[in-house]
Parts: sequence; structure tokens; C-alpha cells
Amino acid sequence: MHKVLIVEDEEHIAELIKYNLEIKGFDTSLAIDGYEATEKANLLVPHLILLDIMLPKRDGIEVCKMLKTNNKTKDIPIIMLTAKSEELDKVLGLEIGADDYITKPFSVRELLARIKAVLRRSYKDEEQVETLIKFGDIVIDIEKHTVVKDGKIIELTLKEFKLLKILAENKGKVLSRNFLLDEVWGYDYFGETRTVDVHIRHLRKKIGDNMGIIETVRGVGYKIK
Repeated sequence: MHKVLIVEDEEHIAELIKYNLEIKGFDTSLAIDGYEATEKANLLVPHLILLDIMLPKRDGIEVCKMLKTNNKTKDIPIIMLTAKSEELDKVLGLEIGADDYITKPFSVRELLARIKAVLRRSYKDEEQVETLIKFGDIVIDIEKHTVVKDGKIIELTLKEFKLLKILAENKGKVLSRNFLLDEVWGYDYFGETRTVDVHIRHLRKKIGDNMGIIETVRGVGYKIK
């Protein structure tokens, strides 16, 4: 699970970002000023920092400079949050090491897309190494796109594979039907959440889920124990 530090002094914006990141599976922390931002970055060493430029006590540009010159935090990717009037600061932020920027007001979908793109670029090598996911007697090989149980390959459709993969990646965490629809079928899909139920039923049958590895959480969604 990726840890994201949100540095934003406007409470309603911070809470909106936090809520939407957490329902997408991110582990989030908040900082409301520049001092707290540097302290939490050093303490938590998150996978990514969302950093507002206009902050009390120490602005985002100064925070970015400090983080990029600190050996402990210099490799943490930073996305700057800027207002349209902050064009100069935006350019300066990129020059001193910020990885991307997003201009307010922004949509949650755009923010999530930027976050995923930066994480993908920044942790590409790590993702290539972690190609196997194991739970119970099942092994998912992400690189080969195969699922093996007791040494035998299980034939899954693309959607079934994606569904099993995302559940396994979030083992122990309940994932809502809407979340699974977005992640597996995409934001542009407007089908019913029953689609998820049907695919889960097929998936359970194919992997021989007699032990209830894929658990139904009534009224919410599914999880892998």
C-alpha cells in the first residue's frame, strides 16, 4: 500500500483528497503547514507527497528545496498543488525537483491519474521485481499473467484475472463494488455493480474456493482473507 503525505492548509480540500485517496487504497497522512510537512516527511518517508505551494510558516517551494536536499527524503516524488496565478512558482517547483504539478481547481480523477503516473515512473523497478502474489495455495504471476493453484494453471478471463489480482494486492481489506468497477472495468463503465458479483461467482468456481478465501462483506463488497 502506497503512503501519501498530503500537505494542504485548506481543511476541506485536504479532507476531500484524503477521502478519495483512501477509498482507492492509499494510506494517507495530513500536514497543514510547511514545518509539519518536513517533520512528517522525515518521520514517515512516504511514497509520494502532495505539496501545496501556499502554506503557512514555510511555503511549498521552501519545503520542496529542503526535502530534495535531505538524503532521507530526496527521492520521494512530489506533486505540487498550485493556483493558476502561481505560474512562476510552478516552474520554480519543477526546477528544484518536483515531479509534477496540478492546478487548482482539479478533478479527483485527474489527481488520481497524476498520482498513479508519478508512482509508476518512480517505482517502476520495484514493481518489476514484485511479480508474484501468493495467498493460500494460489500464486498470481503478474508478469506472465497466470494464476496457478496446486501447480496447475487456472484459466481466467482478463477481467477475472484483474479482479483476483486487485483483491490479492489488498489482502485483508474490504474493497467496495464501485471501487472494483472503477479499477477493473474503468471510469467510463456505467454498468451495474451486479457485474462484479457475477465475476466473483465465476472466479470462486474456477479457483475452487471451498474455504471462502474470497469473502463477501454484506452491503459493502469483497475481500481476500
